Amino acid sequence: MRLLGKKFTGLVVGMLLATGSVAAQEDVRELVKLPEMMQQHMLSNMRDHLVALEEILEELAEGRSDKAAEIAEKRLGMSSLSLHGAAHLGKFMPKEMGAIGTQMHRAASRFIIVAQDAELNPGKDTQRKVYRALQQVTENCNACHRSYRIR
Repeated sequence: MRLLGKKFTGLVVGMLLATGSVAAQEDVRELVKLPEMMQQHMLSNMRDHLVALEEILEELAEGRSDKAAEIAEKRLGMSSLSLHGAAHLGKFMPKEMGAIGTQMHRAASRFIIVAQDAELNPGKDTQRKVYRALQQVTENCNACHRSYRIR
């Protein structure tokens, strides 16, 4: 019975590949060529951004928007640019890519204000504003990742 299942699965996969339904899509994102050291630096920054977003979501889930704002201030907001070596990385990026990155950091700074204000005015409407502000941060991350690649 198991053999029949494997044969059937193989047949279905083969048919899908033949019709192009599962064909791999070509990566059409712009390749940004960076020196290896800068590539590693950028990847490290992006990984830290993801960890920061995870920590922010954890704090928001626990109702601690002030702590979420603190994490964003240190790791994502405009005041974090020197920590990430943005001036060095910016020289290697296309202008539009740098603009998206700056928009992400600005959105993070706006999130900080909204999250801090949420401590003063708790409620569902305020909570929605906080998550909407955080969504604007990740919207910029996605815009960049949809448009550019470094490998």
